[in-house]
Amino acid sequence: MANNSPALTGNSQPQHQAAAAAAQQQQQQCGGGGATKPAVSGKQGNVLPLWGNEKTMNLNPMILTNILSSPYFKVQLYELKTYHEVVDEIYFKVTHVEPWEKGSRKTAGQTGMCGGVRGVGTGGIVSTAFCLLYKLFTLKLTRKQVMGLITHTDSPYIRALGFMYIRYTQPPTDLWDWFESFLDDEEFFML
Repeated sequence: MANNSPALTGNSQPQHQAAAAAAQQQQQQCGGGGATKPAVSGKQGNVLPLWGNEKTMNLNPMILTNILSSPYFKVQLYELKTYHEVVDEIYFKVTHVEPWEKGSRKTAGQTGMCGGVRGVGTGGIVSTAFCLLYKLFTLKLTRKQVMGLITHTDSPYIRALGFMYIRYTQPPTDLWDWFESFLDDEEFFML
């Protein structure tokens, strides 16, 4: 195995500068401006390594339990086998990206963390969006497929689920690389 230290190779460029140059070269190869692919970390190429729990997708246990017991997930989504079929389902079925279907949770009289904060205090009917998000997870998306989601032009909900997929499956240290070029995005969608 070769030692590539600057002293032995005659290269006086520090490692962090070499890494920055490699990241810049990758951005140029990905088309230069606009939405660029985040720097490759972990496994190289199109394989997208998962971060955290590889069975639960780092989802709240109540949400995951409701997804796995949902007739929509168990019957209708079970039949979808490809990335493109799931993207089409997102396009036609998703109308919001909250975890629970509107009006399906009882929060009256609850206070504190059970008072409807962020939608995970009490159960209800899990949303179509979260069922589809977990379905995407079962497909083990590639880097190219995730880029296809977050740059999709047909529906803001396809893009939103792409960003949610990144949020739940990628290392926290990589999130900025994924999200940075989209921070000024002005596309509107309903939560």
